[in-house]
Amino acid sequence: MKIGLRTTKTAIAAGLSMYLAQNLGLLYAPAAGIIAVLSVGNTKKTSLFTAVGRLISLAIATALAFISFHLLGYGPVGFVLFLFLFIPVAVYFGLTDGIVVNSVLVTHYMMEGTFALPLIGNAFLLMIIGIGFALLFNLYMPNGEEKLHEAQLAVEQTFKSLLKDLEQSFMTGTDVLPSQCVRLFDQIKEGQYQAKIHQENQWVSSPGYYEAYFTMRQTQARLLMDMTEILQHIQVEESYSITFQSVLRYTADTFHENNDGQLILAKIEVLHADYRQKPLPQTRSEFENRAQLFQFLQTFKSFIEVKADFSEQIHSSPNHKRSV
Repeated sequence: MKIGLRTTKTAIAAGLSMYLAQNLGLLYAPAAGIIAVLSVGNTKKTSLFTAVGRLISLAIATALAFISFHLLGYGPVGFVLFLFLFIPVAVYFGLTDGIVVNSVLVTHYMMEGTFALPLIGNAFLLMIIGIGFALLFNLYMPNGEEKLHEAQLAVEQTFKSLLKDLEQSFMTGTDVLPSQCVRLFDQIKEGQYQAKIHQENQWVSSPGYYEAYFTMRQTQARLLMDMTEILQHIQVEESYSITFQSVLRYTADTFHENNDGQLILAKIEVLHADYRQKPLPQTRSEFENRAQLFQFLQTFKSFIEVKADFSEQIHSSPNHKRSV
């Protein structure tokens, strides 16, 4: 059984929270440990926002509990009224993370039968100690860029494979396997998740290179899907297939994060020029086939332009560049 980093941080933060609360002589000291357990998040920003939200919701919970217990007494009925008031307010203000932990802290008022200032201070100190240790241990997060780079390489490898399959389709007429397209979208989705986690672990907000990168690849994946669907309805003449295969093969071989796509766009323009010089179609079927081929070429051009635009934005915005 493997013990992860988050489990280790959570356990130590909880233990230290309880130890400090006990040594300060606070009532219900174990609650500080439970608060720490509930406050260690997946990212630095998540932990910070959770901590601030729980302090705010504790102030709201204390005020509503004061009203509820003074109206209906320090018992189950008063606590029920408190929940009827507190839960909707917490949901309205987006403080749902604090509902459970602050409901527990409110029971301390109920059991003591008072809202004396020392008891209110006790509740806030328990909260501060618990979320404080959680924030302290969440200052360390492993560098996620290695995982992001691996995700990029996996996505690019699948793109290369699909482009080579498209190249073969021009020659053999076989369809691209749908499973590969599904795998590509799954890989991009995973990359987007990792990019979001990485961004939320940066204290200073800045344009997220990796988020933009995987969004760009997602757009390309949709265009690639369109290309595979178009190709299913085309009977490509040999004179066309050779030149199209050549460009697709070059695209697959040079598909990379740092490729700005300009050379590929130049090759596509050559294809356009060659396309315009071909004799006009003589039959309806030839015309429809030529139209589908033109649509494929336009979609392919858009596929490359998405990457070219991304590369231009990255180079023109130093703050948006990759941090490695």
